[in-house]
Amino acid sequence: MKPLQVFPRRLAVAVVAPSLFCCLAMSAGATTYSFQTLDNQTDPTFNQLLGINNSGTIAGYYGVGTATNPNKGYTLAPPYGQANYTSENFPSSAQTQVVGINSNASPTTVGFWVDNAGNNFGFVKQGTNFTSVSDPNTPAGGPLFNQLMGVNAENVAVGVYTGTSGNLQAYTYNVAKNKFTAITLPPSFGAIETTATGINNAGDISGFYVDGADVTHGFLDIGGTFSRFDDPNGIFVNTSFLGLNNKGEVVGSYVDANLVTEGLTYNYLTNTWATVNDPLSSGIIAQGVSGTTVNGVNDLGQLVGFYSDGTNVNGFLATPVPEPTAAGLIGLGLLACVSMRKWRRGRA
Repeated sequence: MKPLQVFPRRLAVAVVAPSLFCCLAMSAGATTYSFQTLDNQTDPTFNQLLGINNSGTIAGYYGVGTATNPNKGYTLAPPYGQANYTSENFPSSAQTQVVGINSNASPTTVGFWVDNAGNNFGFVKQGTNFTSVSDPNTPAGGPLFNQLMGVNAENVAVGVYTGTSGNLQAYTYNVAKNKFTAITLPPSFGAIETTATGINNAGDISGFYVDGADVTHGFLDIGGTFSRFDDPNGIFVNTSFLGLNNKGEVVGSYVDANLVTEGLTYNYLTNTWATVNDPLSSGIIAQGVSGTTVNGVNDLGQLVGFYSDGTNVNGFLATPVPEPTAAGLIGLGLLACVSMRKWRRGRA
């Protein structure tokens, strides 16, 4: 784990005090992170971390999805180490991905499983009980496609299925009521297909959609009002929102001018964007992955996702580094003033 440093300590005595204090104060709102690579050693070559709850338990999977190296789901509880990975696979499934986890005392997890014929089904796991989930509007025939992507404290999940047109359609699923509700974007968005990826305790929803020009845009449903989003750094306007928390923070990815995927955070309360990339990530594609994707965020601001190092795909946890307190900033400014005064006396 190596924290990203904004200001090396040696600058404290090398910069005029007022300027130093101003720089530190202006940077106080910027979030920096310490990054930790977390790979299940059953297959250290391919891991994706997809969700994290407020207790720090992470949902994810390993495996590239082939018959010889299938996806296998897991949860990972702190303190993070190989002994704390717990396998979570739908009974009799050929493959499983655990995608979302809530923060209840006994967490509910959601995701999807694949049978031997290649059909995808969503699942909900409560305690030790798995339930297979498929939107009733999924057309008969094959291959079937349903996936659950996130779940909130009320055990309302969001997911996606392939509709009769062959395009993706987003929905919510109330676990207790076994009720499915379509998520329909405003006609002005021109959405051809829609994927819902996260839902918080207020019922706000994150996701992305593809328009008629085959461009991907992020979307949010906040209190029943839909808004479209494109990361301002995404040259090719290819933005995906992949999760959100209860504090107004959204995570996801965009594609840059070099066609490399970059992680993002967006705060819809302050309308601020930030690019977040694992420091070990590479633009070289490994197993279809390039750069960094941020897939989950909890209320503590911890991020999970995955990145390509040019050879393997690795899971990561990014934890916010505490900002200096106001007293600490003042103290640092005073220290610089004292140091500058001594320096001037030495030259007199």
